[in-house]
Amino acid sequence: MPRITAIKPQKNQKRLNVYLDQEFGFGIDLENFTKLGLRVEQDLSDSQVEEIVKKAEFQKTLDKLLNFATLRPRSNKEIKDWLKRKKIHQSLNIELFNRLNRLDLVNDRAFALWWINQRQEFKPRGKKILSYELKLKGIDKEIIDEVLEDTPIDEKKIAWELLEKKSYRWKSLDKKIAKQKMYQFLARKGFDWTIIEKVVEKMIKLPSE
Repeated sequence: MPRITAIKPQKNQKRLNVYLDQEFGFGIDLENFTKLGLRVEQDLSDSQVEEIVKKAEFQKTLDKLLNFATLRPRSNKEIKDWLKRKKIHQSLNIELFNRLNRLDLVNDRAFALWWINQRQEFKPRGKKILSYELKLKGIDKEIIDEVLEDTPIDEKKIAWELLEKKSYRWKSLDKKIAKQKMYQFLARKGFDWTIIEKVVEKMIKLPSE
């Protein structure tokens, strides 16, 4: 049976951290803390802990989570990471996810589409890099492939524009070295070799100013 071993104020002085068996158990607002009469060395059953957390934390946590989830599309991993970062008690996780799902506020496909569109607008990348980034964000390969297939991405045009912006880097170099640098640059941006070859050859053939 868990025992309250410490009660410490949080930085904002409006909430308290309750420690169970020397480890962080849950956070609670002063009003509910007073109502529940919690004290150090008090023993609580697991069911009591869950009930306290639900009463004291659920609505407050939901309000904060809704603010986070409505700023832009969120992935499942982002929500899980947020819950972990905020030290939300596990007993709340399923119901919080259920609420977000009912409101369609956690959607890996919508997140993947948003991520790709943001990248294309502000930091253009090839499909390889986009796919890699989305994997790091916890998106399933099936969803990534589907969204990339459904999203019009003119990789040749993007690669050309990226080379044009950086062309000053290679103007004074020997053509062979410049070509090698261009290949490396576009490869780092996630473009296939077939696209890189076509774009670089076109760039190399342009007359020098």
